[in-house]
Formats: sequence, C-alpha cells, structure tokens
Amino acid sequence: MNSTEIIILIISGVLVGFINTLAGGGSIISLSVLILLGLPANIANGTNRIAVGLQNVVGVSSFSQQKVMPWKKGLLLSIPAIAGSLIGAKIAADINEHVFRIAIGVIMLIMMAFILFKPQQYIYGKKEIQEKPLNWKTYIIFFFIGIYGGFIQMGVGYFLLAGIVLGAGYDLIKANAIKVLIVLLYTPFAMLIFFINNQINWKYGLTLAIGNMAGAWIASRMAVKKGINFVKWVIIVVIIITTAQMFGLYDFKSIIQTLIQPK
Repeated sequence: MNSTEIIILIISGVLVGFINTLAGGGSIISLSVLILLGLPANIANGTNRIAVGLQNVVGVSSFSQQKVMPWKKGLLLSIPAIAGSLIGAKIAADINEHVFRIAIGVIMLIMMAFILFKPQQYIYGKKEIQEKPLNWKTYIIFFFIGIYGGFIQMGVGYFLLAGIVLGAGYDLIKANAIKVLIVLLYTPFAMLIFFINNQINWKYGLTLAIGNMAGAWIASRMAVKKGINFVKWVIIVVIIITTAQMFGLYDFKSIIQTLIQPK
C-alpha cells in the first residue's frame, strides 16, 4: 500500500464517516474506493466493516456524552438486528463473486434513487411522533434490516432511521444515536463471518477507519440535517462510476491502478 492509496482511503473515510453518522449511504463511497483500488467486491464488503465498527465506537461515545442516547430501546432493537446480521453476512460471504458484483451494482442504483428522491424528507417529517412501546412487528422489521446490514452495509442507515422513527417513535437526533449503537453492536458479528472466510484486508480497513472515525466525530457534533444535501451529488457520481464498472461497461480499476502506481 503506497502513500497515494493511504491518502485516498483516509480522505474518503472522513466523508464516509460523516455521511454514515448523519444519515446513511456513506458505504457507497468506501466500497467504491476499495473496489477501485483493486479489492474483489466480497473482500471490499468485509474490509469495510472494520471502518464501520470503529466509526460507530466514536459515534456512540459522542452521542452518549451529549446525553441523547436512548440506551434501553437501542439495546432491545439491537438484538434482532444482530441475529439478522449473522444471516446476511453468511449469505454475502458464500455468494459467487460475479453475482455479488452484480448485486452491489443493483443496490447502488436503488440507493441512488433513494438519494434523488430525498427520503430524509419523510424521515424528518416524523419528528413529532411520541415514544411508544416496541411490539413484535418492530422486532421483525429490525431482524430483516439486520439481514440487509450483514449482507451489505451500504445504505442500511436509511432503513434503520425509518424503522426507529416510525417504529420506535423517536425524533431524528435520538434515532441517529440508536442507529449508530445498533450498527456498532452487530458489526463485530458480521465481521466474524467475513474473517472466518478470509474476506478482510486489515491494512486497507484500518487505514480507512482513521478517516471514518474522524468523520463520525465531526458529524456527531453537528446539527443532524447538515451535510446531507452537500454530499448528495458526490455520492451519485461515485455510484454511476462504480456501477458502470460492476456491469463491465468500463474498466475503472485499471485506470486507478495506473494512477496510484509508484513512479
């Protein structure tokens, strides 16, 4: 790993940590960067979990210090999400590399639709909902969200926010706090599956994590709505570039590798 790769990973990690902590979808960037730097899609998926886990250590700590963490419901909602994440990670670890690349491309296009249609508008519009007891339907929803998060981290924040606001009745600030707690708790379980299947690149993951942690620290201290629209078009451009590569329309990997080769 050369200095150019280190710089790319850290800078992208800052942006990813910022986006993930405020809303979700930042893993679109980190997965894209890891793939464009030469990692197979399944290993990029496992490697990304290192940065995600450490990013959420910072996020949980910061939200807790600011006394906006609803610990009880956060921990309860984490239980079905952890169970689901084990299933999702197992599916991702066993899936054929070619099929997984296509799956990432399709999911990226779906996430671009979410970004273009601004799902945060209906999420933000539910702030007035009061807290209500959790029911079995909510647990089932979070089990399936956990499966998705275990399979591919990308965009799980949107589903978690919607589930927490609509299913648990919290405003977006506390929903963000619960979101980072849930992701923090299920990530080690998902990582274990990828580790067992030798699908983690520790050098890339830990380097990316430096940026993710910095981005999470910045985002957790800012107003919840800031930053989302600012990065929207950056994400869309990255989705288009990476999806094109996933479907074999262009060979961006060789271009990136040419740029980062030592002179």
